[in-house]
Amino acid sequence: MLLGAAAVACLASGVAWCDPVQDAMQHAMGDDYSPILRSFLVLSALSFIPLLVISLTSFTRIVVVLSLLRSALGLQQTPPNSVLVTLAIFLTLFAMNPVFQAAKEKGVDPYVRHEIPADAAMMRTFEPFKVFMIRQTREEDLAAVVRMTRKPLPKTMDDVQPLQLVPAFMLSELRTAFQIGFVIFLPFLLIDLVVAAILMALGMIMLPPSTISLPLKILLFLLINGWTLTAQALLSGYNV
Repeated sequence: MLLGAAAVACLASGVAWCDPVQDAMQHAMGDDYSPILRSFLVLSALSFIPLLVISLTSFTRIVVVLSLLRSALGLQQTPPNSVLVTLAIFLTLFAMNPVFQAAKEKGVDPYVRHEIPADAAMMRTFEPFKVFMIRQTREEDLAAVVRMTRKPLPKTMDDVQPLQLVPAFMLSELRTAFQIGFVIFLPFLLIDLVVAAILMALGMIMLPPSTISLPLKILLFLLINGWTLTAQALLSGYNV
C-alpha cells in the first residue's frame, strides 16, 4: 500500500521526485532478490494503483457525476468513456493534491531518507488519506458499515479501521454523487417535459421529443458553460 500510495502521489506531484520513489521501491524489495523478481514485485504493487485511486480519493464522486451529467443531456456515448475518465483523473489530482503532498512529506520522504521503517512509513502515508476520508464520510454510513462488521462503534478517529472507513467513504461519495446528479437532471427534465407538452399540443405525436429537446439541452449547457461550472462545483466540494 505504501508503494501504491507513493506512486499515486508521484503522479500527482510531478516527476521531480519519482526517482526517490523508485529507489524506495527497490529498497523495499531488498537487494537479495533478482532483478526479474524485483521488477515483478514492483509491477504487482503498481497494479493496485487503480484500486487505491477509486477507493481512497475523490475519483468515485467525480466520475459518477460526469456520467450522470452525460445521461442528463441525453448523450449515450458522447463524450466517450475515455474522455470522462481522463477528465475525472485530472480533477481528482487537483482535489487530492494537498493530501498527496502531505502523504509524501509525512511518510514517503522519511522512508526514502531511511529515517523510519516501512511499517511506520505506511501508517504515516495513509494518515492524510484517513483524515480526508473521515471528513467526507457521513456518520450514519460509517455506523452502518461498523454494524456490518459486528464490532463496537469507534470512539475516536484513531479507532476507525481502514476496513471500516473505506467502504463507508465510498458509500458517502456515491450518495453525494447521486444527490448532485439529481440536481443536474432537474433542468434537463423540465426541458423534456416542455418540449413533449408543446409537441402534444401541436398534434405532432409521431415526432420523438428527444429530437427537439436534445439540441435545446446542448444549447443551454453551452450557454451556461456547463462543463466548467460542473468541474468548479465538484472541486469546491473538497475545498480546492
